[in-house]
Amino acid sequence: MNFTRWSPRFPGTQRRTTRRADTGAVPAARAGTDPTGPAARLEDLPVRAVLDRVPALVAVLQGPAHHIAYVNDAYTEAFGVRPIGTPADETMPELEELGLLTLLDQVLRSGRPRTVKSRRLPGGRSYTFTCTPITVPTADDSGAQAEDGDAQSAESGVLVFAADVTDQADAAERLRASERRQRETAVTLQRSLLPQELEQPDDLRIAATYQPGGADAAVGGDWYDVITLGGGRTALVIGDVMGRGVRAAAVMGQLRTAVRAYARLDLPPHEVLQLLDGLATEIDPSQIATCVYAVHDPNEGRLVYASAGHLPILVRDEHGAIHRAPEPTGPPLGTGGWLHTSDTIPLAPGSTAVLYTDGLVERRDADIDEGLHQLEAALAGATGSPKVVCDRLMRALGVTETHDDDVAVLVLQHPARAGGDAELFRNAALDLLGGVEAAPRARAFASGVLTSWRFPPDLHDLGVLAASELVANSLQHGTPPMRLRLRRTDRRLIIEVTDGDDHLPRRRRADAGDEAGRGIAIIATIASSWGSRRTPGGGKSVWCEFALPTT
Repeated sequence: MNFTRWSPRFPGTQRRTTRRADTGAVPAARAGTDPTGPAARLEDLPVRAVLDRVPALVAVLQGPAHHIAYVNDAYTEAFGVRPIGTPADETMPELEELGLLTLLDQVLRSGRPRTVKSRRLPGGRSYTFTCTPITVPTADDSGAQAEDGDAQSAESGVLVFAADVTDQADAAERLRASERRQRETAVTLQRSLLPQELEQPDDLRIAATYQPGGADAAVGGDWYDVITLGGGRTALVIGDVMGRGVRAAAVMGQLRTAVRAYARLDLPPHEVLQLLDGLATEIDPSQIATCVYAVHDPNEGRLVYASAGHLPILVRDEHGAIHRAPEPTGPPLGTGGWLHTSDTIPLAPGSTAVLYTDGLVERRDADIDEGLHQLEAALAGATGSPKVVCDRLMRALGVTETHDDDVAVLVLQHPARAGGDAELFRNAALDLLGGVEAAPRARAFASGVLTSWRFPPDLHDLGVLAASELVANSLQHGTPPMRLRLRRTDRRLIIEVTDGDDHLPRRRRADAGDEAGRGIAIIATIASSWGSRRTPGGGKSVWCEFALPTT
């Protein structure tokens, strides 16, 4: 752009070219033609006359010191009077505030335009600033520019042009605010479908974390849960519905509700997944989900689990070694027609286990095995409480608020106890050979154990009565081998009897003349809770719990 229709004159004055009247009128392209008509040529329009009238902010800066050569009325209205001929860094503080002074130097050096988008001015209006390199004609000592056709001197300059984009900026801000509200709503929905507070079993320490992925409003289908099954056993669940959106979250919510219901049946893990697989197919055949369902029994020192196409459980044992659970024991949920199986992984006292979704280890630019190895390395060095371990794993795997996938992590620890703490967790068991002497032996054994554990007399008597009734029920309706187990934790007393018959007892009302049928009713009356389940390999377990008094 060459400003041949006007010339800056230093200091402080501006003069139009000697060949144009000061009225700024547009000259005719040819004699006898209307300068405003269709025959007028664009190059014959006086540049200054145009810039004086445009609503955009315009300033022309000349030379490496960026002396002010021209400002239009719109610029003056926005920022006030700017003296012609003065350096921009002294009299145009707005350029410094807008970050344009450095940009001016870049434009002069490179000869290429630069744009700064949507800067809000103090008056509340928003502008997009474009700095374009131009050639500014210089004036002679008398202040008059040379006539057309004569030799002219020129100097590099910058045209600062600011277009008003207030409406667009306000619309964009409203859109961003709407997207933020939608995302907050989506995340709130997702979190409401997750456990608001994790159940805390007596024998495990557990923590979980959930990080929604991406900046969009689409919710994901990751979920986790902890379910106390009674008798000291705990179910741990983590799953991931493929895809994103409200539909994935709805399927996730239904699966989580269903798994809690199926867990109450106290079924083996693979049978729970079989039921979930059928339900997932009925809910939406197009939605595929992965899931791990694991059960911890403190008497066994291991996790019994089933995996529906999910990533493997990782366990750090008491010596610091990392163990990876075998491959998935069945296909993802929703595929239908497949049989799942259960498997085990040790979880001795002092061990830490991690269940997680694929967002923790899967990256677009790397194989998932690399993520698994990175997680194993992070788990090997992550010590502390389960919550601390969760946070350290998330940091080690680079999960932040801008992560592009949902992440759910469930960490459980089976603490090794010693000293006074160990005294609060005790076990005692007695094998029952059957016969008439089994019941008296069971009562004597229970009485001796509860006395040694220093239970108060009322709890001692209730425990002996419960053991007697459970053993009597097993002797009458069960088959050998039979076993009585007493277990105490810091919060409850658990009494359990196992036998070889898989018929589960049920509570019923006994008539006045019945000689049997009252044992389970008595247990249900005196105990805090009771239940039964089938045991692997055949047989059953019947248990009851008593809450210990708080100190």
